[in-house]
Amino acid sequence: MPTPPDPVRADDVPPAVAKAADILAEAARTGVPCPPVRGLLPEGDLAAAYAVQRLTVRRGLAAGRRIVGRKTGLTSPAVQAQLGVDRPDFGALFADMAVPEGTPVPARRLLQPKVEAEVALVLAEDLPHRDCTIADVLRATDCALAALEIVDSRVAGWDISIVDTIADNASSGLYVLGSAPVPVTRLDLRGVRMTMNRNGEQVSVGTGADCLGSPLNAAAWLASSLAEAGDPLRAGDLVLTGALGPMVPAAPGDLFEAHISDLGSVQARFAAETEETEGERR
Repeated sequence: MPTPPDPVRADDVPPAVAKAADILAEAARTGVPCPPVRGLLPEGDLAAAYAVQRLTVRRGLAAGRRIVGRKTGLTSPAVQAQLGVDRPDFGALFADMAVPEGTPVPARRLLQPKVEAEVALVLAEDLPHRDCTIADVLRATDCALAALEIVDSRVAGWDISIVDTIADNASSGLYVLGSAPVPVTRLDLRGVRMTMNRNGEQVSVGTGADCLGSPLNAAAWLASSLAEAGDPLRAGDLVLTGALGPMVPAAPGDLFEAHISDLGSVQARFAAETEETEGERR
């Protein structure tokens, strides 16, 4: 079967950007992590890294995937320390990344999954301004929910710099939303407290203040950054505001549960290897 044409013409994309996107796509397709891609791009060039991400997103859209929102990454000091970075980033959320609560997480879709607890926001209005304020976010937000983001890296051993993670769609994987939306005006999102258990053992704790000072700050930063890039947040978008505490590795069969004060709990159970094998046989 002939290879379908690339949705982006070769002369639209620098060769290094296209090569980095190809390497990350091959890792995702085969399930075999790749070496870091930062060496292909100018050192510390975040614009080039976002160009790789945009190419990956455009290819996804051309393949029929649908964007449903955005995520802010690297918002927690604990996560920044884990990865050796010092600033946030953002990535795209596709509809096929959503895992309904109660449905086993398909571990074979992931390479090196880790879980982090977050506050999710659902927007009722656009956020088009490059100088987005917290007041803008509050006015535009319909509700907040507890969420688990299942981050992943196509780069072997999570050997990533900020260039690698941006290029790799902010190390996105899957996500699970809680089922109890709360109007954001009823919440002190800076003061919420999070605890996360893995198989009944506490493995991560944090507060809203650990997410860029507040999940609202993270959302305002994201909205401003996307507006600056010419791709603003829109009504109906889902926003994952970023980790409230350290991310934790996941394995087949693991059960994660996070509780965020005033937002309730959310669970994610990773399918056991035997479940996935049986599913393939049916």
